[in-house]
Amino acid sequence: MATIEITEQNFNEFADEGIVLLDFWAAWCPPCRTFGPVFEKASDKHRDIKFGKIDTEAQQGLASGFDITSIPTVMAIRDGIVVFQQPGALPANALEDLISQVRALDMDEIRRELAQELAEGAGN
Repeated sequence: MATIEITEQNFNEFADEGIVLLDFWAAWCPPCRTFGPVFEKASDKHRDIKFGKIDTEAQQGLASGFDITSIPTVMAIRDGIVVFQQPGALPANALEDLISQVRALDMDEIRRELAQELAEGAGN
């Protein structure tokens, strides 16, 4: 699957289910231009994962909403839950490792942990 341009208008429908990898980038950013082909190649290899690119200049609301302060930033979302976010261009092997780790996550356990954190936060 080729990467898809993500906007505020299509973000929710794109990121609400399955595994989603996002690349927050800008055209003026040399590391972003270096990482772009690595991200594209991974999207061709992993057709069961959705790959999206968010232009931080055009989509300032999304960038701000996710507290993106450095680009490129890679984000992984699984079943609508952000499970990874890190600034910096990843080499291909690190991106492959990230994909393997996201696939291996026990989402039931993550949902239990989030529910527990919410319950503890509500008790304060």
